[in-house]
Amino acid sequence: MLRTVVAVKRVLYDALGHFNNDDGWAMSSHLAITALMALFPFLIFATTLASFLGADAFADTAVHLVFDTWPAQIAKPIAAEVRNVLTVQRTDLLTYGVVLAAYFASNGIEALRTSLNRAYRVTETRGILYRRAQSLFFVVIATIGILIISVLLVLAPILARLAEAHIEWIKPYMGTINSWRYVVASTVIVGGLFAVHYWLPAGRRPFLSLVPGILFTLVGWLIGSTAFASYLDHFSSYVSTYAGLASIMIAVVFLYIVSAIFILGGEFNAAISRYLEARARVAG
Repeated sequence: MLRTVVAVKRVLYDALGHFNNDDGWAMSSHLAITALMALFPFLIFATTLASFLGADAFADTAVHLVFDTWPAQIAKPIAAEVRNVLTVQRTDLLTYGVVLAAYFASNGIEALRTSLNRAYRVTETRGILYRRAQSLFFVVIATIGILIISVLLVLAPILARLAEAHIEWIKPYMGTINSWRYVVASTVIVGGLFAVHYWLPAGRRPFLSLVPGILFTLVGWLIGSTAFASYLDHFSSYVSTYAGLASIMIAVVFLYIVSAIFILGGEFNAAISRYLEARARVAG
């Protein structure tokens, strides 16, 4: 028991020390601002592509997937504005505007890559063209994933009504089935975390070695989001301080908290790997 406590303490000190010494706070700011700047271009690009393919329900699905896991105080005003932006008719799928939107959206992926390279203490050796192509590929895959989900969710209510009409025992469970938004959003987040930790940083890490940092990130996001939402409810003066800019400032601070926890998840995985390697050397 004592050895476990010492090991956990050593890993946490290593992760926090590396985060602080390697400008983790500054990287969190960079990641937060880049994520905010990439969010609208990504949603515009993805919605335009979906509309071109005839998936008219995409915009509403995308808003739910992105914002349903945010605290309501933060998500509600921004989600409303995002929905307004996405419902504007666009026919410029193949024009420079949407191509640039995809490029700016990929900047968010590049910010994730830079943060994880620092966290995992690796040096990037891949060429810039490869990295940018990979980032654009992530944007397209994310778009296709949400597109598939939006199509399935259009069919889901129809299938649910048919099931309820013909399968008697399923009726008590329909309320649970209707909570799909949170289940799908959570699944997308977990899958996305594994994808970016596995493919974006330089080098390769065993898939299972990513689990501790991802669990750390998910628990940290839950605690951080809840604490920040409580702060907004009871102590915040953002509205009086920033007036009409309050929702943007709240989003920036929230994304800063989320970004710091995300980077710490990578630091946590790296610290565990260093600890296990040190143990192996001593044992050898």
